[in-house]
Amino acid sequence: MKFGVPLGLVHPAVWTDLAVAADRLGFESVWLPEHLVFATDLSTARYPGTEEPGIRPQTPLFDAPAYLCALAAVTERVRLGTAVYLYGLRHPFVAARAFATLDQISGGRTIVGVGAGWYEGEWLAAGVDFATRGRRLDEAIAVSRRLWTEPAVEHHGEFFDFPEVAFEPKPVQARLPIVAGGESRAALRRAASLCDGWISMPQTLERAAPQLERLHALRKEAGRADDPFEITVHAYELSGPDEVAEWERLGVDRLIVRPWTRTREAADRLAAFATDYGLA
Repeated sequence: MKFGVPLGLVHPAVWTDLAVAADRLGFESVWLPEHLVFATDLSTARYPGTEEPGIRPQTPLFDAPAYLCALAAVTERVRLGTAVYLYGLRHPFVAARAFATLDQISGGRTIVGVGAGWYEGEWLAAGVDFATRGRRLDEAIAVSRRLWTEPAVEHHGEFFDFPEVAFEPKPVQARLPIVAGGESRAALRRAASLCDGWISMPQTLERAAPQLERLHALRKEAGRADDPFEITVHAYELSGPDEVAEWERLGVDRLIVRPWTRTREAADRLAAFATDYGLA
Protein backbone atom coordinates (compact mmCIF):
# COMPACT_ATOMS: atom_id res chain seq x y z
CA MET A 1 0.00 0.00 0.00
CA LYS A 2 1.14 3.51 -0.83
CA PHE A 3 0.38 6.33 1.61
CA GLY A 4 -0.27 9.95 0.68
CA VAL A 5 -0.45 13.12 2.77
CA PRO A 6 -3.23 15.74 2.27
CA LEU A 7 -1.40 19.04 2.68
CA GLY A 8 -4.63 20.97 2.26
CA LEU A 9 -5.72 19.84 5.73
CA VAL A 10 -3.02 21.82 7.51
CA HIS A 11 -2.22 25.53 7.50
CA PRO A 12 -0.32 26.58 4.36
CA ALA A 13 2.51 27.88 6.55
CA VAL A 14 3.60 24.29 7.23
CA TRP A 15 3.07 22.78 3.76
CA THR A 16 6.76 22.85 2.91
CA ASP A 17 7.91 21.41 6.25
CA LEU A 18 5.28 18.68 6.11
CA ALA A 19 6.15 17.77 2.52
CA VAL A 20 9.83 17.50 3.44
CA ALA A 21 8.91 15.34 6.43
CA ALA A 22 6.69 13.10 4.27
CA ASP A 23 9.55 12.69 1.80
CA ARG A 24 11.99 11.75 4.58
CA LEU A 25 9.57 9.43 6.39
CA GLY A 26 8.73 7.26 3.38
CA PHE A 27 5.29 8.53 2.38
CA GLU A 28 4.70 7.98 -1.32
CA SER A 29 2.93 11.23 -2.22
CA VAL A 30 1.69 14.64 -1.07
CA TRP A 31 -1.48 16.27 -2.40
CA LEU A 32 -2.81 19.79 -2.75
CA PRO A 33 -6.43 20.82 -3.33
CA GLU A 34 -7.34 23.55 -5.79
CA HIS A 35 -9.85 26.27 -6.54
CA LEU A 36 -9.35 29.23 -8.83
CA VAL A 37 -11.46 31.84 -7.03
CA PHE A 38 -14.24 32.09 -4.42
CA ALA A 39 -17.21 34.42 -4.87
CA THR A 40 -18.42 36.42 -1.89
CA ASP A 41 -22.00 35.52 -2.86
CA LEU A 42 -22.63 32.18 -1.12
CA SER A 43 -25.88 31.39 -2.92
CA THR A 44 -24.12 28.86 -5.20
CA ALA A 45 -21.75 27.51 -2.54
CA ARG A 46 -23.85 24.82 -0.83
CA TYR A 47 -21.78 21.67 -0.75
CA PRO A 48 -23.64 18.65 -2.21
CA GLY A 49 -25.45 16.66 0.46
CA THR A 50 -25.36 19.44 3.06
CA GLU A 51 -27.17 22.67 3.83
CA GLU A 52 -23.96 24.57 4.57
CA PRO A 53 -21.69 26.58 2.27
CA GLY A 54 -18.73 24.52 1.19
CA ILE A 55 -16.37 27.48 0.94
CA ARG A 56 -15.25 30.51 2.93
CA PRO A 57 -14.46 33.38 0.55
CA GLN A 58 -11.53 34.56 2.67
CA THR A 59 -9.73 31.21 2.41
CA PRO A 60 -6.28 31.71 0.84
CA LEU A 61 -5.98 30.00 -2.55
CA PHE A 62 -2.78 29.04 -4.32
CA ASP A 63 -1.91 27.89 -7.82
CA ALA A 64 -1.46 24.19 -7.05
CA PRO A 65 1.00 23.17 -9.82
CA ALA A 66 3.12 26.25 -9.07
CA TYR A 67 3.20 25.46 -5.36
CA LEU A 68 4.04 21.83 -6.08
CA CYS A 69 6.99 23.06 -8.19
CA ALA A 70 8.30 24.76 -5.05
CA LEU A 71 7.85 21.53 -3.09
CA ALA A 72 9.63 19.60 -5.84
CA ALA A 73 12.69 21.76 -5.23
CA VAL A 74 12.97 20.72 -1.57
CA THR A 75 12.03 17.04 -1.88
CA GLU A 76 13.71 14.14 -3.61
CA ARG A 77 11.37 11.17 -3.94
CA VAL A 78 7.80 11.92 -2.89
CA ARG A 79 5.25 12.22 -5.68
CA LEU A 80 3.30 15.46 -6.13
CA GLY A 81 -0.42 15.38 -6.85
CA THR A 82 -3.52 17.54 -7.04
CA ALA A 83 -6.72 16.43 -5.33
CA VAL A 84 -8.23 17.79 -7.39
CA TYR A 85 -7.50 20.40 -10.07
CA LEU A 86 -10.35 22.01 -12.03
CA TYR A 87 -8.74 21.16 -15.34
CA GLY A 88 -11.74 22.04 -17.49
CA LEU A 89 -11.88 25.58 -16.10
CA ARG A 90 -8.71 26.42 -18.05
CA HIS A 91 -7.73 26.19 -21.67
CA PRO A 92 -5.74 22.97 -22.18
CA PHE A 93 -2.71 25.04 -23.18
CA VAL A 94 -2.65 26.54 -19.68
CA ALA A 95 -3.33 23.38 -17.70
CA ALA A 96 -1.17 21.08 -19.81
CA ARG A 97 1.71 23.57 -19.62
CA ALA A 98 1.45 23.81 -15.82
CA PHE A 99 1.64 20.06 -15.28
CA ALA A 100 4.31 19.47 -17.92
CA THR A 101 6.40 22.10 -16.15
CA LEU A 102 5.85 20.42 -12.80
CA ASP A 103 6.86 17.07 -14.24
CA GLN A 104 10.04 18.55 -15.68
CA ILE A 105 11.01 20.33 -12.46
CA SER A 106 10.21 17.31 -10.28
CA GLY A 107 11.99 14.80 -12.50
CA GLY A 108 8.82 12.87 -13.31
CA ARG A 109 6.96 12.87 -9.98
CA THR A 110 3.66 14.44 -11.07
CA ILE A 111 0.16 12.98 -10.58
CA VAL A 112 -2.56 15.02 -12.29
CA GLY A 113 -5.68 14.70 -10.15
CA VAL A 114 -8.62 16.30 -11.96
CA GLY A 115 -12.29 16.92 -11.24
CA ALA A 116 -15.28 18.55 -12.88
CA GLY A 117 -16.04 20.56 -9.75
CA TRP A 118 -19.12 21.12 -7.62
CA TYR A 119 -18.97 24.88 -6.89
CA GLU A 120 -20.83 26.91 -9.49
CA GLY A 121 -19.70 30.29 -8.21
CA GLU A 122 -16.16 30.17 -9.54
CA TRP A 123 -17.35 29.05 -12.98
CA LEU A 124 -19.76 31.98 -13.12
CA ALA A 125 -16.99 34.34 -11.99
CA ALA A 126 -14.69 33.01 -14.71
CA GLY A 127 -17.41 33.35 -17.37
CA VAL A 128 -17.55 29.61 -18.10
CA ASP A 129 -20.79 27.64 -18.37
CA PHE A 130 -21.03 25.42 -15.28
CA ALA A 131 -23.42 23.01 -17.03
CA THR A 132 -20.74 22.08 -19.58
CA ARG A 133 -18.00 21.37 -17.04
CA GLY A 134 -17.96 17.60 -17.51
CA ARG A 135 -17.76 17.73 -21.30
CA ARG A 136 -15.14 20.48 -21.12
CA LEU A 137 -13.03 18.37 -18.78
CA ASP A 138 -13.27 15.30 -21.02
CA GLU A 139 -12.19 17.31 -24.06
CA ALA A 140 -9.39 19.02 -22.13
CA ILE A 141 -8.03 15.63 -21.03
CA ALA A 142 -8.03 14.36 -24.61
CA VAL A 143 -6.31 17.49 -25.91
CA SER A 144 -3.68 17.40 -23.16
CA ARG A 145 -2.82 13.78 -23.86
CA ARG A 146 -1.97 14.82 -27.41
CA LEU A 147 -0.04 17.93 -26.39
CA TRP A 148 2.08 15.85 -24.01
CA THR A 149 2.95 13.18 -26.57
CA GLU A 150 2.64 14.37 -30.19
CA PRO A 151 5.15 16.62 -32.02
CA ALA A 152 2.38 18.86 -33.39
CA VAL A 153 -1.31 19.08 -32.55
CA GLU A 154 -4.32 20.60 -34.31
CA HIS A 155 -7.74 20.44 -32.68
CA HIS A 156 -11.29 21.46 -33.58
CA GLY A 157 -13.68 20.45 -30.81
CA GLU A 158 -16.82 21.54 -28.99
CA PHE A 159 -15.01 23.86 -26.57
CA PHE A 160 -11.45 24.25 -27.84
CA ASP A 161 -10.35 25.09 -31.37
CA PHE A 162 -6.83 25.83 -32.51
CA PRO A 163 -4.53 25.42 -35.53
CA GLU A 164 -1.50 23.17 -35.47
CA VAL A 165 0.82 24.00 -32.59
CA ALA A 166 4.02 22.62 -31.12
CA PHE A 167 4.17 21.95 -27.38
CA GLU A 168 7.58 21.59 -25.75
CA PRO A 169 9.01 20.38 -23.50
CA LYS A 170 7.07 17.18 -23.03
CA PRO A 171 6.62 15.76 -19.53
CA VAL A 172 9.38 13.50 -18.22
CA GLN A 173 6.91 10.64 -17.77
CA ALA A 174 6.00 8.96 -21.05
CA ARG A 175 2.38 8.92 -19.88
CA LEU A 176 1.65 11.63 -17.38
CA PRO A 177 -0.84 9.94 -15.01
CA ILE A 178 -4.29 11.50 -14.79
CA VAL A 179 -6.58 10.38 -11.98
CA ALA A 180 -10.19 11.53 -11.89
CA GLY A 181 -11.90 12.56 -8.68
CA GLY A 182 -15.58 12.49 -7.83
CA GLU A 183 -18.17 9.87 -7.01
CA SER A 184 -21.03 10.59 -9.39
CA ARG A 185 -21.66 8.14 -12.22
CA ALA A 186 -20.19 10.70 -14.65
CA ALA A 187 -17.02 10.99 -12.55
CA LEU A 188 -16.64 7.22 -12.27
CA ARG A 189 -17.21 6.88 -16.01
CA ARG A 190 -14.54 9.50 -16.67
CA ALA A 191 -12.04 7.66 -14.50
CA ALA A 192 -12.88 4.29 -16.03
CA SER A 193 -12.83 5.35 -19.67
CA LEU A 194 -10.37 8.26 -19.93
CA CYS A 195 -7.99 8.22 -16.98
CA ASP A 196 -5.22 6.24 -15.33
CA GLY A 197 -6.93 6.04 -11.97
CA TRP A 198 -9.60 7.29 -9.60
CA ILE A 199 -9.41 9.29 -6.39
CA SER A 200 -12.24 9.22 -3.87
CA MET A 201 -13.73 11.68 -1.45
CA PRO A 202 -13.11 10.84 2.25
CA GLN A 203 -14.40 7.31 2.69
CA THR A 204 -14.80 4.35 5.02
CA LEU A 205 -14.49 0.72 3.97
CA GLU A 206 -18.26 0.26 4.03
CA ARG A 207 -19.05 3.34 1.94
CA ALA A 208 -16.23 2.80 -0.53
CA ALA A 209 -17.01 -0.80 -1.48
CA PRO A 210 -20.11 -0.07 -3.64
CA GLN A 211 -18.29 2.76 -5.44
CA LEU A 212 -15.39 0.46 -6.24
CA GLU A 213 -17.78 -2.19 -7.57
CA ARG A 214 -19.34 0.39 -9.89
CA LEU A 215 -15.90 1.56 -10.97
CA HIS A 216 -14.77 -1.96 -11.84
CA ALA A 217 -17.98 -2.54 -13.82
CA LEU A 218 -17.48 0.68 -15.78
CA ARG A 219 -13.87 -0.23 -16.57
CA LYS A 220 -15.03 -3.58 -17.90
CA GLU A 221 -17.75 -1.87 -19.93
CA ALA A 222 -15.13 0.47 -21.39
CA GLY A 223 -12.91 -2.47 -22.35
CA ARG A 224 -10.19 -1.33 -19.96
CA ALA A 225 -10.44 -3.94 -17.21
CA ASP A 226 -6.87 -5.12 -17.81
CA ASP A 227 -5.28 -1.68 -18.36
CA PRO A 228 -3.00 -0.22 -15.67
CA PHE A 229 -5.20 1.66 -13.22
CA GLU A 230 -4.52 3.11 -9.77
CA ILE A 231 -7.19 3.54 -7.11
CA THR A 232 -6.67 6.19 -4.44
CA VAL A 233 -8.92 6.62 -1.41
CA HIS A 234 -8.98 9.39 1.18
CA ALA A 235 -9.11 7.33 4.39
CA TYR A 236 -8.72 9.83 7.21
CA GLU A 237 -9.93 7.59 10.04
CA LEU A 238 -7.86 4.41 9.76
CA SER A 239 -8.45 2.14 12.75
CA GLY A 240 -4.95 0.66 12.60
CA PRO A 241 -2.49 -1.25 10.40
CA ASP A 242 -4.83 -4.25 10.13
CA GLU A 243 -7.35 -2.15 8.20
CA VAL A 244 -4.87 -1.62 5.37
CA ALA A 245 -5.23 -5.25 4.31
CA GLU A 246 -8.99 -4.72 3.96
CA TRP A 247 -8.39 -1.82 1.60
CA GLU A 248 -5.95 -3.90 -0.39
CA ARG A 249 -8.58 -6.62 -0.77
CA LEU A 250 -10.89 -4.02 -2.32
CA GLY A 251 -8.20 -3.26 -4.90
CA VAL A 252 -7.07 0.07 -3.45
CA ASP A 253 -3.48 1.06 -4.29
CA ARG A 254 -3.06 4.26 -2.26
CA LEU A 255 -4.55 5.67 0.93
CA ILE A 256 -4.39 9.39 1.63
CA VAL A 257 -4.27 9.59 5.42
CA ARG A 258 -4.57 12.30 8.06
CA PRO A 259 -3.22 11.01 11.39
CA TRP A 260 -3.57 14.46 13.04
CA THR A 261 -6.44 16.69 14.09
CA ARG A 262 -4.59 20.03 14.47
CA THR A 263 -1.88 21.63 12.37
CA ARG A 264 0.48 21.95 15.33
CA GLU A 265 0.54 18.17 15.85
CA ALA A 266 0.73 17.17 12.18
CA ALA A 267 4.50 16.63 11.95
CA ASP A 268 4.69 14.52 15.11
CA ARG A 269 1.64 12.45 14.21
CA LEU A 270 2.98 11.90 10.68
CA ALA A 271 6.22 10.54 12.14
CA ALA A 272 4.29 8.28 14.53
CA PHE A 273 2.16 6.98 11.64
CA ALA A 274 5.27 6.19 9.63
CA THR A 275 6.59 4.10 12.53
CA ASP A 276 3.27 2.37 13.28
CA TYR A 277 2.63 1.47 9.63
CA GLY A 278 6.17 0.40 8.81
CA LEU A 279 7.22 3.33 6.63
CA ALA A 280 10.05 4.68 8.74
